[in-house]
Amino acid sequence: MIKRLWAKLGISSTPKASSLPADNVPQHVAIIMDGNGRWAKKRGLPRMAGHHSGMKTVKRITIAADRLGVKYLTLYAFSTENWKRPKAEVDFLMKLPQQFLDIELDELVANNVQVRMMGSRENLPSHTLSALEEAISKTAGNTGLVLNFALNYGSRMEMLDAVRGIAKDVRAGKLDIDAITDQVMSDRLLSGGMPDPDLLIRTSGELRLSNFMLWQLAYSELWFTDVYWPEFTEKHFYEAIGQYQQRARRYGGL
Repeated sequence: MIKRLWAKLGISSTPKASSLPADNVPQHVAIIMDGNGRWAKKRGLPRMAGHHSGMKTVKRITIAADRLGVKYLTLYAFSTENWKRPKAEVDFLMKLPQQFLDIELDELVANNVQVRMMGSRENLPSHTLSALEEAISKTAGNTGLVLNFALNYGSRMEMLDAVRGIAKDVRAGKLDIDAITDQVMSDRLLSGGMPDPDLLIRTSGELRLSNFMLWQLAYSELWFTDVYWPEFTEKHFYEAIGQYQQRARRYGGL
């Protein structure tokens, strides 16, 4: 099934990924998908065209990650700050999850991909939320790649909510202060149950985290590229993985 999907997208069944060591593939890759609007502007197109093209990149990179053996792929789809954008653009962005899942959900189910969402459901339009909840429900039993959409997500909000929850439990006598550890905090975050990202990729040339997984990225390897998200290809993804595999992760040790 997945080979047929690669063929439909023009992806070779023997991509250059075959040259990457199979024993050092990052378990969790997180991506800040940036540059859709600038990609469109460069071509004299409306920003919405860039967002629509970026949706196609999501499909390509999901397939590439699955082929490599990545276990978790987290995509920063919409931040809590993105509500500040023009209403027409926000409305368009809120339609993209539904469009993507309407087309791809059957393939995701067939290829054992599990869909998750990390973010606040508050303020999300009903059509966006219902499409995501349907995908989450239909893929809940899948055991392959976890495709995790960070939607209406902000890391500071996430951490504040986690701290509030811990404080309430301490006040109620359910949790001792001395029992609060890194793991307790991690478990309270929206990414609880997933390992921290091994690798963060950001496209478009920006060199910042933009309120994305600030706690979880403490020891992640970072890889930045000037390539805009709509033109980010499997080759770029494999390049990022290759760079990751050449780095020594010491976690503060020697």
